[in-house]
Amino acid sequence: MPFFMVLASMMGFGSLARESGLSLGVSVVSSATVWGLPGQVAFAELFAVGAPVLAIMLASSMANLRFLPMSMSMLPLFRTDQRAWRWRYILVALMSINTWALTLRHGPAMPQDQRFHYYMGLCITCMTGGLIGTALGYLLAVSFPFFVIVSLIYLNPVYFIFLFSGVRHRNCILALLIGALLGPLFHLISPDWGLPFCGIIAGSAAFWIDKRMKASPGGPSL
Repeated sequence: MPFFMVLASMMGFGSLARESGLSLGVSVVSSATVWGLPGQVAFAELFAVGAPVLAIMLASSMANLRFLPMSMSMLPLFRTDQRAWRWRYILVALMSINTWALTLRHGPAMPQDQRFHYYMGLCITCMTGGLIGTALGYLLAVSFPFFVIVSLIYLNPVYFIFLFSGVRHRNCILALLIGALLGPLFHLISPDWGLPFCGIIAGSAAFWIDKRMKASPGGPSL
């Protein structure tokens, strides 16, 4: 399932890249190097308006800053694995929202020596799907209406929500619910900054509420 979700989402990016004036080669390479849809979308849109290279690099990097706390949250899973430590920069570069979510969900139940192989196999599968999807979306962009192909980009966040629908940690559930409620409102207020502000506020509020509930006498636990 992750392979097909990533493939479909990257088809949306491939179509967007073509409309933005990127070549097929640059589109595929950007998927392999930027490897994060928000950063890739920023890259394509800024390229289309002729933004300076430095601005494009900065915007793509800022859009992918979420990988910093994500990678830190995975450290305990590989703490005693020397192979993972030697290849840590490669592991982080291959990380995506799908590999992160699935590894956090299934990794703790795995033996320590199997987590590295699981994660690498998952990353290679998703990367393969992403590169194929980018090329397909680019080549098929002329065969379908633009909005049909580009709308596939939204399959990935929807799939991510389904992944976390089985999570039993209260703070994660609260963050999803608060983010779902505040997201549309923040987008109306500021389409450019609504998403990061919503993420910061929803995540912080979920952490604070969960902490207060744990501290209250007889508070519910989950």
